[in-house]
Amino acid sequence: MSTRIETLKAALASTLGERIQRLDEALGELTLVVKASDLIGVATLLRDEPSLSFEELIDLCGVDYSAWGGSEIPPLRFAVVAHLLSVSNNCRLRLRVFAAEDDFPVVDTLTGVWPNANWYEREAFDLFGIMFEGHDDLRRLLTDYGFVGHPFRKDFPLSGNVEMRYDPEQRRVIYQPVTIEPREVTPRIVREAQYGELGGKS
Repeated sequence: MSTRIETLKAALASTLGERIQRLDEALGELTLVVKASDLIGVATLLRDEPSLSFEELIDLCGVDYSAWGGSEIPPLRFAVVAHLLSVSNNCRLRLRVFAAEDDFPVVDTLTGVWPNANWYEREAFDLFGIMFEGHDDLRRLLTDYGFVGHPFRKDFPLSGNVEMRYDPEQRRVIYQPVTIEPREVTPRIVREAQYGELGGKS
């Protein structure tokens, strides 16, 4: 008797065929990687094909793979990852697509397939700078409208580019260059001499 993952693998292979770039299994979950140009067609099949029936998009996020420390280096810097749920078939799937360009990452919006992708995509745009072609209201969601840059990118400075403060003379919030000196934060370590002591002298 085949397992649920094996059944899902077979259904994906039968439905998507050569559109599957990769199909990886880890920790009891499948990750499907497709080309950016195939994203909408694949997403529509994942939703509408009865053997798949991924009715729900439960999460979507951006990923910056620069300085990736994993065993296999991804081919491109930015990816969009969608987590899908099939209530009908009681299974989950992770769908990953890489943006074709690192300098200006763009993928198609999934709002036409799963409307709740709207705010997830706005968050990915805000934090990673990933553009979603066809999104009808792509604007910042978490940072201020005047914010410069995308704070979840690996090359974004930890202290930011600007800081804001209230100016009592101008009676408003103003932006100014960052005044915090960059420094390396080293966590405290457990010193061997104190290891095992509970606060009192023995």
